[in-house]
Amino acid sequence: MDELTIVIPAKNEVLMLPRLLESLCGQDYAAMCGTRVLVADAGSTDGTVEVALSFAHRLRVEVIPGGLPAVGRNAGARAARSRYVLFLDADVELGDAGLVGRAVAAMKGKGLECCTTNIGCKLGGFFDDALYLGNNIMQWVGSWWKPFATGMFMMFELEAFRRLGGFHEQALFAEDYLLSKQVHRSQFAIVRGVVLTSNRRFKKLGHGRMVWMFFKTMMHTWDEEYFLRDQGYWEEAEGQL
Repeated sequence: MDELTIVIPAKNEVLMLPRLLESLCGQDYAAMCGTRVLVADAGSTDGTVEVALSFAHRLRVEVIPGGLPAVGRNAGARAARSRYVLFLDADVELGDAGLVGRAVAAMKGKGLECCTTNIGCKLGGFFDDALYLGNNIMQWVGSWWKPFATGMFMMFELEAFRRLGGFHEQALFAEDYLLSKQVHRSQFAIVRGVVLTSNRRFKKLGHGRMVWMFFKTMMHTWDEEYFLRDQGYWEEAEGQL
């Protein structure tokens, strides 16, 4: 059995995906070269599949059918034959070479079901940095009460992931939150490090709308039906996974 499988849902990420894959190539995790990297493609038309496969001589890359993020992530988890599975968004980069190794070591050493890390904004402005800092603070506070993690970086013990039912495929947004909040705080950790993302979400939706969506998510934490209703996210964020 492999130790780790990496799953990346993607659609039309020809510009961003190579940066993530390059940062995976630079990890000092000893088993990286033998770790399956599953790109769950949701019908890309811009060369995403081709650019993913161009890393096959450096990473154990495979492309599998995907869909919306929850669908792609679940498809990758079903294909996994490893102790742990790491879910990454296609538009992030790993901030340092030791991040994957630290996450695996934390999972093993502490017997965790789930871990995540902090989020930073590459080339973002003041408000972008402030909002992600706020996210990191709320994530730390939540780790003492009700953990939450984003799909930018979520590592699960595969057995725990399956026992929790995986990502809710009918959820129209925040499927990562719905899953991670089921993890008991004693089985969750935030590992040192950062994943770097762009500010395109803020550019597309606006800072105010993103804050409002986050606030409403927190307020409806016990109302699963809320996440199954169209809140306008995909209409305004069309083309992003």
